[in-house]
Amino acid sequence: MVQHRLIDVNGIRLHIAEEGSGPLVVLLHGFPESWHSWQHQFGPLAAAGFHVVAPDQRGYGSSDHPEDVDAYSIFHLVGDVVGLIRELGEDKAFVVGHDWGAPVAWHTALFRPDLVRGVAGLSVPPPFRGTRPPLQAMDEMFGGRFYWNYFDRPGVADAEFGRDPRTTLRKFFFSASGESGSVGQPLVDPERGWLADMPDPERLPEWFTEEDLDALTESFSQGFTGALNWYRNLDRNWELTAPWQGARVTSPALYVYGDRDVVPAFPGTPELIERLPVLMPNLVREPLKLAGCGHWTQQERPDEVNAALVEFLKSLS
Repeated sequence: MVQHRLIDVNGIRLHIAEEGSGPLVVLLHGFPESWHSWQHQFGPLAAAGFHVVAPDQRGYGSSDHPEDVDAYSIFHLVGDVVGLIRELGEDKAFVVGHDWGAPVAWHTALFRPDLVRGVAGLSVPPPFRGTRPPLQAMDEMFGGRFYWNYFDRPGVADAEFGRDPRTTLRKFFFSASGESGSVGQPLVDPERGWLADMPDPERLPEWFTEEDLDALTESFSQGFTGALNWYRNLDRNWELTAPWQGARVTSPALYVYGDRDVVPAFPGTPELIERLPVLMPNLVREPLKLAGCGHWTQQERPDEVNAALVEFLKSLS
């Protein structure tokens, strides 16, 4: 059974869900998600002999939501993972992330390879720092319509998403799923907002139940600002990670993505994924592409993701 508790880490309190015993596996969710997005991984990973822990990351769910935008830099996010590993009494851990959780996992391995037994990313591939600040680059490429730039506007997306969180989340999860059939660039009319043109399904996909939507909606009862503050640090993260320009993740690594996921279709990303086996010699296998899978990798394809994770984790234990 999944157990819940609060842990003090780096001056904030994190809510964690955990199950099992053995080597520690930290599961990091993305946007707009919570620990609950890993519900299908707890049982299989625990049964395979691992201590599985999924936090609500800072700004999400029942964890603390710092008010300062600067409190959501990549250093803070990685610091939470490092602190969590220590507070759980471990010297090392496997770190697995989806969506925004993937960059946190990858950067944990990049900054602290001494703590990481292995790292896996779902949807978002390993970081290779570009030559320009990402918000600036996307603003120029898409005339300010890329969703990162929309999220960067103080209070705007916060208000739009917060008016009806349940509808917001229902639209998000369907539109980015394999069932939506859309893999275009996520562009937003800054005057109309993002939700205006996003389809609202009459029924949810089979893998995402009304109970799942209830749990997710409850986790955003404090609003979306903390989660959106992660995006408001994209250019700052680019500045802060200058010392790692050209550095590579050296921990044993696994990358899994869906062929209908919009993120691997971002500008330059298909070419990066194709080159990953050359760029990352410690990638344990070719990137695993899941047919018909959208953005919500471990929820849409739990059996395939679990099998890949168990094989990966056991090979390194």
